[in-house]
Amino acid sequence: MTTLPFYSAVTEDFEAVNQLIMRQLHSRVPLVEKIGNYIIGAGGKRLRPLVVLLAARACGVNDTRQHSLAAIIEFLHTATLLHDDVVDTSDMRRGRSTANALWGNAPSVLVGDFLYSRAFEMMVELGDMRIMRALANATNVIAEGEVLQLSKVRDANTDEATYLEVIRSKTAMLFEASSHTAALLADASEAQIEALRQYGDALGVAFQLVDDVLDYSGDASAMGKNVGDDLAEGKPTLPLIYAMREGTPEQARLVRHAIQKGGLEDIGPIREAVESSGALAYTQRMAQQQSDLAVEMLQTLPPSVFRDSLEQLARFAIARQF
Repeated sequence: MTTLPFYSAVTEDFEAVNQLIMRQLHSRVPLVEKIGNYIIGAGGKRLRPLVVLLAARACGVNDTRQHSLAAIIEFLHTATLLHDDVVDTSDMRRGRSTANALWGNAPSVLVGDFLYSRAFEMMVELGDMRIMRALANATNVIAEGEVLQLSKVRDANTDEATYLEVIRSKTAMLFEASSHTAALLADASEAQIEALRQYGDALGVAFQLVDDVLDYSGDASAMGKNVGDDLAEGKPTLPLIYAMREGTPEQARLVRHAIQKGGLEDIGPIREAVESSGALAYTQRMAQQQSDLAVEMLQTLPPSVFRDSLEQLARFAIARQF
């Protein structure tokens, strides 16, 4: 995954972060390390720590503090994954069994708690109250987003505004926190701090919207998840919301029933409905708008290979197939 071009500007930083993550996983309880190493070592793009490194470098940071911040962000993200998989009763992530499928729900939740607390220990060591405040707020917002999403499962009346609130809280918030805190770490100008905060939000929304598209058009083996997972869980994502709103009465009825019931019995007709109603194209266009906004926000930064890489990442968000 790190062969993608936007990683190359921070190759050495990325390796330093990986080494720091492994050191910080140390625990006197063997099962904590075992589960922690399993989930951290599962691969994935590690986009959020990448955003930290690129944004910090783009703002002139040239020391090891950015490595600590990137590791903190990855621990927070991994903790949310552990908790998400328990809540969603998922048994597959990134192409292999989830931690809860292997060790059970209780150990997975508790190791997620360990990663949260280790992240906050590392925040204290950074000693920047602005960063602590931003990340404390981010974890609250993420938790609220999780609960909001849970309250909308199998709710076919969920509208687009509510769905966007869910993804901004649940998914985009940690991207936003990554770029925002990197700018704070750099003591960037207020204009740059705000621009990078908005960059992260737009980038995260774009990624989630494309995930919504790929849930009906992607390849399961490439994505490391099952196509139709969100539908199976009764989650009303944007393609489904749009198909109910703009599709034919029959398409709306089909989608509504599928959300309320959950499961994948109607996955074939549902995929046809979201395609023919224009729902996938609509969702992709919205993702493109968010990608363009992210790129626009980068104009407050001085030209550099790091800024270029942040732009490449925003473009990748909407062009990817996995």
